[in-house]
Amino acid sequence: MKIQIFNRLIRHGESFRAPRSVQESIPVRKIYRDGVWLCGGRYSKMWRFQDVNYAVASEADQSEILMRYCSVINAWPDDAYVQVLTNNRRIDPVEFENTMLMHLRGDDMDRLREEYNQIVRERTEWSNNIFREKYIVISVQRRSIEEARSFFARVGTELASGFGRLSSQLTELSSHDRIRILHDFFRSGEEQYFNFDLSQAMARGQDFRDYIAPDSLQFKSDHFIMGKKFGRVLFLKDYPNFLKDETIARLCEFPQNLMLSIQIVPVPMEEAVADMQKRVLAVETDITRWQQKQNANHNFSAEPPYEMQQMRQEMKALLDDLTSRDQRMVLVLVTLVHLADSYAQLNSDTEAITATARGDLCRFNTLHFQQEEGLNTALPYGLREIEAMRTMNTESAAALTPFSVQDVMDRGGIYYGRNAISRNSIICNRKLLLNGNGFYLGVPGSGKSMAAKWELMNVILNTDDDVLICDPEAEFGPVVDAVRGQNIRLAPDSTQHVNALELGKGYEAGEKPVSLKSEFILTLYEHLLDVQTNGRRAKSIIDRAVLDLYEEFSKKPQAPTLQDLYRILQCQKENLAKDIVLASEIFTKGSLNTFAQPTNVQLDNRVLCFNIRDLGQQLRPIGMLVLMEVVMMRVMQNRLRGKRTWIYFDELSVLFSYEWSTNFLDVSWKRYRKYGALASGIFQNLDQALDNEVARSMISNSEFLVLLNQAASDRTKLAELLHISDTQLSYVTDSEAGRGLLKMGGSLVPFINDIPKDTQLYKLMSTRPGEV
Repeated sequence: MKIQIFNRLIRHGESFRAPRSVQESIPVRKIYRDGVWLCGGRYSKMWRFQDVNYAVASEADQSEILMRYCSVINAWPDDAYVQVLTNNRRIDPVEFENTMLMHLRGDDMDRLREEYNQIVRERTEWSNNIFREKYIVISVQRRSIEEARSFFARVGTELASGFGRLSSQLTELSSHDRIRILHDFFRSGEEQYFNFDLSQAMARGQDFRDYIAPDSLQFKSDHFIMGKKFGRVLFLKDYPNFLKDETIARLCEFPQNLMLSIQIVPVPMEEAVADMQKRVLAVETDITRWQQKQNANHNFSAEPPYEMQQMRQEMKALLDDLTSRDQRMVLVLVTLVHLADSYAQLNSDTEAITATARGDLCRFNTLHFQQEEGLNTALPYGLREIEAMRTMNTESAAALTPFSVQDVMDRGGIYYGRNAISRNSIICNRKLLLNGNGFYLGVPGSGKSMAAKWELMNVILNTDDDVLICDPEAEFGPVVDAVRGQNIRLAPDSTQHVNALELGKGYEAGEKPVSLKSEFILTLYEHLLDVQTNGRRAKSIIDRAVLDLYEEFSKKPQAPTLQDLYRILQCQKENLAKDIVLASEIFTKGSLNTFAQPTNVQLDNRVLCFNIRDLGQQLRPIGMLVLMEVVMMRVMQNRLRGKRTWIYFDELSVLFSYEWSTNFLDVSWKRYRKYGALASGIFQNLDQALDNEVARSMISNSEFLVLLNQAASDRTKLAELLHISDTQLSYVTDSEAGRGLLKMGGSLVPFINDIPKDTQLYKLMSTRPGEV
């Protein structure tokens, strides 16, 4: 018995016509700039969605993800085909060289670049190097493109809302994006040669399929030959009674080029209920006839056969799902197309795939004499040209979940190690984040400094960006010397000085540099005297003195210093001004006046490291505060030059010890982001920071975090703050150095980044006793 929609599934509105060329074998008839395609009589639209950390979520979270995915399936329109696609693509060697390795520049730092490239090459040999992307294609029959666009606009909004509840970002694809996907499949190994411009193609009267079609395409009985590649389309024939939710994820872990397509066709509720009622009635009729036959033979105690009872139970359960449990009936088809370099390798890969499926009691079969139809079904056209549909309810279809584990592979990013689950390389580009600021968190010995140095070495060796470092423990000196940066030692006995009151030249029109500098000075003096007691009176006196100071020096070539401010405060008439002068004397005229003198070091080197280890406990908070202001001047200058600035603050927890410094840090952190800088805080005393509301807010709002081994008390607080599951938390529990969790935007992935100890890079970056 077939339901009505099944009879309509394979009719696409076009009669069959044998293709006369490779181009004609691609069943795309029209494309539009906005990504709508006309394929085989159906309009289709494609979206990319972000993976979700399903594999490392708790059981409760997994159940919640499946329930929300069920809601997404229930919202799909009745008259549409929905194709959920996983595209596995091995990284091309040329693409690997361009995106993951450093280019030599012909200077004395090339030896470090070559060593870095060798480390990455060795690590990626252990990785799958699979670029895995997830897509959803929806196709529908409409009379015109206008009707189709109206339909896709509505469906796109509903999809974005549904996937948003799954914490998965949905991105609409243009025709250029869709053509790129097909090009990379049809011309595997030639990804770097893709060059398509729709406007130019239209002006020349060229068919877009000329840009993506393979050189040849031959369909055999059980495989196809595409250029120099061999391929095969499989379909899922037998399903187990209880479908495991990790089946699809295991199939997608296969380290070869493949596309796995899950086609879901929703059945209208009225039609589904009517069909199930007919099926239940048919089973009941068969049982009644069987019992009547037994009664005629005077066998009144006979029970119906087990098969009949089981069928009646299943039919009633499915009908109950439809009528009382908000389930829908859907028709499901799973197809998989994979590629290999030789026919022998193709057969070997097919056996490996089918063996993986057998482990979950599923059976994949080869599509014999239907390879072309299967290929058109598996690729992202939104078509279905084979009949192998399976009837399921929503929950069963949701078990074919496309979600597994998140990978991060940003173009133009930095290599941060390997994903501990998928074994893929982790490539992050912090410049793509809305808020690129971040933190490195971990107990002593967990590898915080090593991880931060690995990143800044990438920035220094592979970009022209500036790098500024606040180094309270004098740990970054060897790295800075190796890259020809400048180390600046600031201490009471140092001959190097940085003036805290220089204005800099990075202000834009409309900004008030004196007002911004006044805010910094007020924060500085909060540490020098008890402004809580004197409140607004003290601030007013200081603010007035600052305005007088910069008015006096506005026509002078040199910048004012704290000693000049001290002099102007002495001239104020209020008695409170005398207390302010006395409190600040040690930092202006006394032994701790290192920041009250004119700058006598060159600050134009692109790599600056401020060593403040010898400032002492009294001067260190002021030193870090002054350096934040000096860094801000550089950030503002680079903003006008269109240049990025990377900032690293080691032992940042020192600033969370005081309310005045915490508030200034919060404001500076926001300004860094506004001006295009990327600031990183490194600290280990999480207890102190997580008890501070401002610090908690800064960490929770950060889109980039490197979490290494954590103390037991810190783990609990971090799990609550960042919504980390117990499984994810295990990666920062008694973990080895260089292993933990990396948060990049909405992705949270476990990583491994072991740097060989016999390399020059390791020796430069290590701070362990005996290795320095």
